[in-house]
Amino acid sequence: MNSSPEIVEQRKKLRLLLPLNFTLFFFFFFFFFFFFNFASSEIFFEERFEDGWKSRWVLSDWKRSEGKAGTFKYTAGRWAADPDDKGIQTYNDAKHYAISAKIPEFSNKDRTLVLQYSIKLEQDIECGGGYIKLLSGYVNQKKFGGDTPYSVMFGPDICGSQTKKLHAIVSYQGQNYPIKKDIQCETDKLTHFYTFILRPDASYSILVDNRERESGSLYTDWDILPPRKIKDVKAKRPADWDDREYIDDPNGVKPEPDDWDDEENGIWRPPKIPNPKYKGPWKRKKVKNPNYKGKWKTPWIDNPEFEDDPDLYVLKPIKYVGIEVWQVKAGSVYDNILICDDPEYARQVVEDIWAKNKEVEKEAFEEAEKERRAREEEEGNRAKEDSEKRRKERRGRRRHDPDDYMDYHDEL
Repeated sequence: MNSSPEIVEQRKKLRLLLPLNFTLFFFFFFFFFFFFNFASSEIFFEERFEDGWKSRWVLSDWKRSEGKAGTFKYTAGRWAADPDDKGIQTYNDAKHYAISAKIPEFSNKDRTLVLQYSIKLEQDIECGGGYIKLLSGYVNQKKFGGDTPYSVMFGPDICGSQTKKLHAIVSYQGQNYPIKKDIQCETDKLTHFYTFILRPDASYSILVDNRERESGSLYTDWDILPPRKIKDVKAKRPADWDDREYIDDPNGVKPEPDDWDDEENGIWRPPKIPNPKYKGPWKRKKVKNPNYKGKWKTPWIDNPEFEDDPDLYVLKPIKYVGIEVWQVKAGSVYDNILICDDPEYARQVVEDIWAKNKEVEKEAFEEAEKERRAREEEEGNRAKEDSEKRRKERRGRRRHDPDDYMDYHDEL
């Protein structure tokens, strides 16, 4: 049955509209999915050090009376992808630096905790920290220092060529426990993001620039609780334990030599020449041992001293975030501090800031290094010229004029 021209035209319009409708459907689906996903997450604190940041942060007077307290400079640093994107930089060498901000109190019970920040170690740090702390309870911010209790300490610590570690210390019942794993931090002079994620199942992840550097559990990677299992020190290897994986083939038979009649042929001794068919001493073939039980190992048993704590991951309610470090040389730029419960949001922050700017910052750093080397070369040449000039002047003063010498004797 033929369709009318009007029906054909309507069908054409429908075919054109169908892809558009599906596109709109998926657009709104993903929009609402991500919107409600982020809306359901909570940002406890986020600091980009923009206008008004000084009203949120308190510089501590700890060590100031001793002349050992440093301060912070508001700057983007000597090389930056965006000179207007500023952070706070440790200032004055060989000092203690302490600053903190109060945040709305929160608990990480039944929720994921994400602590993230960026740091750029512009200086040749030699020895010093670049970590950050979460604090609980009341803190006198003007006295905040190295002896102030904390709930989490996280970030890089560098000293010489030996120490280049990434700290992850958590507090449990008033005692601090460092992670047992040796995690390396970044040591170049560019910006890097450090992320610590602690989940309600006591699992954790540590990321550097959105790449997982380490993961595991509070149960196994910190010595907070006794281990669930221990080796049975009373266990002994059974007497009938067979740990020979292969045994001699009981059916193996040594080949017989060719017949030889000594009475008829005499004792024949052939000359010695290398045997092209030599295979070495015959050994009985090895076959799989049917009684093999593997290498005996001390069995693991339940640890009678282990007592589980389902709230092992729960920190004391967090009320402050602080920076408290000591550095031989100052120059570390802190920025982009984030405390939230959504790892995906934290990941997106790194993508929006670090991933988009890293190449521009690297180019700025290389240009700054080029200028530094040229300046040092110029200063070296100038110092060499000055040294040569002074050397010639000293040589000239040591040389005597012959006329002066003769006048002296004439007077005599």
